[in-house]
Amino acid sequence: MSPLGEADSGPVPERVEAELRRVGNELAASFPSSARQPLRALDARAMELASSDRDLRAALFRFVDVAPACRSLDDLARHLTGFLDEIPETTPPVTAAMRISHTRAGRAALGAAAAGGVRHLAHRFIVGETPAAALGTLRKLWDRGAASSVDLLGEATVTESEADRYAARCAGAIDELAAATRSWPDRPTLEADGIGPVPRANVCVKISALTPLLRPDAPGLGQRDAARRLRPLLRDANRTGAHLHIDMESLDSREAILELVLALLDEEEFRDGPSAGLVLQAYLRDSPDQLAQIVEWARATRRSPPLTVRLVKGAYWDHELVQARQHGWRVPVFEDKQECDRNFEALTRGLLRARPRLRVAIASHNLRSVAHAIAVNRVGGGDDRELELQVLRGLGDELQHALAARGYRVRTYCPVGDLVAGMAYLVRRLLENTSNESFLSEQAHGVPVEELLRAP
Repeated sequence: MSPLGEADSGPVPERVEAELRRVGNELAASFPSSARQPLRALDARAMELASSDRDLRAALFRFVDVAPACRSLDDLARHLTGFLDEIPETTPPVTAAMRISHTRAGRAALGAAAAGGVRHLAHRFIVGETPAAALGTLRKLWDRGAASSVDLLGEATVTESEADRYAARCAGAIDELAAATRSWPDRPTLEADGIGPVPRANVCVKISALTPLLRPDAPGLGQRDAARRLRPLLRDANRTGAHLHIDMESLDSREAILELVLALLDEEEFRDGPSAGLVLQAYLRDSPDQLAQIVEWARATRRSPPLTVRLVKGAYWDHELVQARQHGWRVPVFEDKQECDRNFEALTRGLLRARPRLRVAIASHNLRSVAHAIAVNRVGGGDDRELELQVLRGLGDELQHALAARGYRVRTYCPVGDLVAGMAYLVRRLLENTSNESFLSEQAHGVPVEELLRAP
């Protein structure tokens, strides 16, 4: 049975497959030429090098993670060469780097190059240290036909004062983005669907950063503490006409976050707004049950603005896998990529069936997953504007370009914050980008479009 209590359609119908292939080929033809993006070509070559050697990949990611804590170029060089020295067999570039690290001048040069590389990577993924610094990039996206969602970087807090500062940053971002976006030119595709207006300002927040008390063994305490900071943010979003999206993180906090968000949105104060949403993670085996819970809530609530559900594959796969194996638990995530892809498509169908009770946002860089959502929507009689497609800044730029060029409603997820706060995020994005099984890796290696669109 499907999450909506209906028999799932099973294999994708032939009409959907035919439309999927047509859409997929159109999008692939709309990708920008790499010849016009020399820096992107260099980035792709570096990513290919990182993904080709597992030991090198691990060493580089460990270095990226500690780089913000280094206090000098010499310190950077020592950390880098220390990690590289653990690699059993080195490539010629790594050997050359190790050779020059034995002199002070060599370490200074190596440290400077390493610092520049980390900054370049960070700026590829993180659009600015503050919302004000990010406005130029966000406006350029809007002018190119893409909306944005600003994610204020901040991993789990450990003190009340940290949580208060994060909440204040979120409140400031809502006000600043709402004020700035009012003067932007009209973009009808980005500003409305069949249900009604879609807010221009869109801010994503993390519950784990709004409270230091979120614990699996005592969820109520963390929920109450987070609620006293989340309610004012919902009020700010309602007052300014912004959208507030609540992120999902690791599995141990998911149920507490879902319960908290649905309960708050059902309160009388928030029945008429603001526009709000949450995330559904397809890599979790029990995600169909979570979708059923969300749909049941959507059917029962007296709230008028529909909840937006952003469907993602999930960014905490390594964490969930390691934690489960350490404790001898059943692994909660799909370990086979094809199983996850099939679940993503089943959840897409379930979400599309739940409209207009839910707004649907499909967040993926997988050409098949995106084309599948568009095709299922069309074959089911839906208009293209009923569907939002989302990509990550720095990873989905080419897909964003293709979607905007074809007239789809596309939103780019844009992290904002300082380098130290963004390191955990950056490492997760690098892991995703250099996975040998990722669509981005396959695309970079010239896998034919027909292969990329094959059913999982």
